[in-house]
Amino acid sequence: MTVPTSITVTSSVFAEGETIPREYTCDGGGRVPPLAWSDVPDDAGALALVVDDPDAPSGTFTHWVVLDLPADMRELTDGRLPAGTKQAVNSGGRTGWYPPCPPNGTHRYRFTVHALSRATGIPDGAPLERALAAIRGFAVASGTLEGRYSR
Repeated sequence: MTVPTSITVTSSVFAEGETIPREYTCDGGGRVPPLAWSDVPDDAGALALVVDDPDAPSGTFTHWVVLDLPADMRELTDGRLPAGTKQAVNSGGRTGWYPPCPPNGTHRYRFTVHALSRATGIPDGAPLERALAAIRGFAVASGTLEGRYSR
């Protein structure tokens, strides 16, 4: 099922298609870049955030999955997540943020915010595929900001 791409996602540290600053990668401090979003549907019951790299050598590498963000939340600063938010295991095998760290060449990193019809109820540390399936099942809108990074 295809959902509308009505959500606008931005960052104060890079624009669409631009380079993600080093401090937000494995070569810097590995911080989560600040994100903001708008145009979330009024009927959203929760939000989810997925950060992935479609250029990874073994297929898409998912860097971060955050579930059940409050529907009225409009920004993420310093990677601080509100109470009740859950994180799934990423492609690196751990829960939480895995900063961009391409093995070679320039990679694209997609920061996608999904509006969900309701909270997923998935527990912290859930398997990646379970979390992504829940997002696909409950998504009513989405929006993506794409940044690039090369080492």
